[in-house]
Amino acid sequence: MSGLRLTYRDILKPGDQVHLTRASLSRSRPAQLHDHDFHELIWVQNGRVRHHLADDVQDLTEGDFLFIRPHDRHALQGLGEEALVVSVTLHPDLIAALATRHPDVTGQFFWSAAHSPVRIRRDSRQLAEINQAALRLERADSTALSAESFLLPLIATLLDQTQPLPDGAPDWLVAACAAARDPRVFRDGAAGFAKVAGRAHPHVSRTVRRYLDLSPSDYINQQRMAFAARRLAGSSDSIAEIAADCGIPNLSHFHKLFRSHHGTTPFHYRKAHQRDVVQPG
Repeated sequence: MSGLRLTYRDILKPGDQVHLTRASLSRSRPAQLHDHDFHELIWVQNGRVRHHLADDVQDLTEGDFLFIRPHDRHALQGLGEEALVVSVTLHPDLIAALATRHPDVTGQFFWSAAHSPVRIRRDSRQLAEINQAALRLERADSTALSAESFLLPLIATLLDQTQPLPDGAPDWLVAACAAARDPRVFRDGAAGFAKVAGRAHPHVSRTVRRYLDLSPSDYINQQRMAFAARRLAGSSDSIAEIAADCGIPNLSHFHKLFRSHHGTTPFHYRKAHQRDVVQPG
């Protein structure tokens, strides 16, 4: 595909720092990739989307988020009917200022040095919260304050769920660890981790032990149990359903893993942390 360059002046009015757009995607394969001089947060609101990169293709579904950096050449394509994405254009000065004021973001999200854009996934409850924040952003002035009010809570939440990697960790490991937070990856256990890493299993195992002092299975189980805790606190789904969604259909094994990570049973964790979850009628 040939390339196209976009600039923030094409999208942002003079003085604006942020702009939110909702777009239905064509099912046609894009004729060209593009890059731009601004940062862009994209998420799939509905349907399925194909993300074309210079040397990769990713299939996305509802709840997938992308942190697009200025040098990322990419394009989006709808798959099937009703493919809808939300795009937030962010002024480059805004992102530079955030990095200066908040050094904790170094190496993360828009500030990642990984080969491909950082991709994360939010579950239905988390997506609903972000959509509410997006509505507030649409109604507000396009100022730096409005942009930060939307962006910083999301980044702070994600940082709380991200295990930092030591300096020198290879880009493929950084990307694989980010991908491993996706249920579609951790359901397949260590094999799923090795697959997204794109390396032979023995090499993945040695590298994970070197930088994280864990086995790939241990790391995946951390992601599974973090996901399980969020689901227990934020949904009315049964423990058996949550265990299956973690890729652990054996309930006895699930209970053992959960207790080892959280110090209590799934039942008591839910009782202690769940507040006013609306039960289905």
